[in-house]
Amino acid sequence: ALPIYSWADPSTGVLHLTDRPTSAAYSLLLKSPPQELAERSLNGSLGRARSDASREERKKAVSALVEAAGQQTGVRPELLHAVISAESGYDHKAVSPKGALGLMQLMPETARRYGVKDWRDPLENIFGGARYLADLLQMFDQNVKLAVAAYNAGENAVIRYGYRVPPYRETETYVKRVSALYERDRGIVAR
Repeated sequence: ALPIYSWADPSTGVLHLTDRPTSAAYSLLLKSPPQELAERSLNGSLGRARSDASREERKKAVSALVEAAGQQTGVRPELLHAVISAESGYDHKAVSPKGALGLMQLMPETARRYGVKDWRDPLENIFGGARYLADLLQMFDQNVKLAVAAYNAGENAVIRYGYRVPPYRETETYVKRVSALYERDRGIVAR
């Protein structure tokens, strides 16, 4: 298996990933490719993290992918973990009653928009969801609560309600849950 190296260009902020670093500026990101890591993690050789495994085992199995997606998109890994935890409980086969799919519970249109072809693939699903969340954070001036509300209810709902969390019980509960998980993982005590 080939290792993956990364380098963030300070002038553009673009993250470069390669298996053949061209300078000492690159640092080792993963010892094996993310796809192979995800398959080994979710199929058992790294802790037997199957879909029936505990949430913590499933979280551990995809943590390297979450870190890589966070580095590539600029979304804090703690926020990605909070969204995955609230959305799917780290079940890569999760399907919601409304049709949201995978770890980050992407709606089919959103998955297509962000190039996710196989929603069950943890690599594609996490990176697609991270890119969507990065766009929402940019759209709502890095306001995490509005970005999370838009992730749940859609960006148009947040805009329609005057750039506030839409007054939908599900969305309000979701924003509180994701915010609490995010703050806990960042070590912030909620007031």
